[in-house]
Amino acid sequence: MNLLNQIVQGLLLGGYYALLACGLSFMFGVMRIINLAHGSLTVVAAYLLWVLAEPMGWHPLLALLAVVPAMALLGWLLHKLVLERSARLGALVPLLATFGLASVIDNVLFQHFGADTRSLATSIGTLAYDSWELPGGLYVGQLPTLVLVLAVRLLGGLHALLAHTALGRQIRAASEDADTARLVGVRTGTVFAAASAITMVTVTLAGASLALRATFDPFSGPQQLIFAFEAVIIGGAGSLWGTLLGGVVLGVAQNLGAQVHPQGFLIAGHATFLVILLARLYASGALRRFFSTHRRAAP
Repeated sequence: MNLLNQIVQGLLLGGYYALLACGLSFMFGVMRIINLAHGSLTVVAAYLLWVLAEPMGWHPLLALLAVVPAMALLGWLLHKLVLERSARLGALVPLLATFGLASVIDNVLFQHFGADTRSLATSIGTLAYDSWELPGGLYVGQLPTLVLVLAVRLLGGLHALLAHTALGRQIRAASEDADTARLVGVRTGTVFAAASAITMVTVTLAGASLALRATFDPFSGPQQLIFAFEAVIIGGAGSLWGTLLGGVVLGVAQNLGAQVHPQGFLIAGHATFLVILLARLYASGALRRFFSTHRRAAP
């Protein structure tokens, strides 16, 4: 029964990882850009919510309604001022630009808020720790369950957006061949900026989940980025539903690893990521080509 309970808790934790990785997967699938500032931007959203909810006394839901459009605007500006310009200079430049942006964000947050940890768990009362008891002695946390449901609905909404709306068709066209899309009248710059704004909405929801379910500090961003990246790779880069699967696999692996050793929580997650990454590389032939090239180059 303990094993089943750990799997269930891992499933719920995977819902958060899927929500966290959703924006990273969406941006890579649309623009083929890996945003290394993704985790730091998630923490920015968490801090904005905390400022409105704690010092200013807003209800967390009202604070979320205010932060979502602000972060969407930030995503639009991020694309226009950073991503669009850096993408013209090659695939490596956006990585460097977003890495630098993450460093700036982390240090600015530290200067303004210090190293103390923050949380919004106290703002939602008993929802932060209440659970439902299921048959067999299983306990399912209410907040983690809501986060999992939100992740599923968000991923489904993004899939429906891409498949059934005019904007979604433009996004897919621009993603597959930007030059051809421009020839048929698609304003690719505006479309990609809109996709960045949508990404930041998902980042805001992930930041809200982080603030409500755990603690955070100015340097929480890199760890959140690692979790998001691992979930994306495990599920398949650019696949929305694969992101959900990747988050669940990562969450279950971490929970089971924690039962083996106190440090097993992180180690099991990283090991699962590494094994799946190597398996994908082997299946694609990349590893075989790498080793054959080195054998030919050896004296």
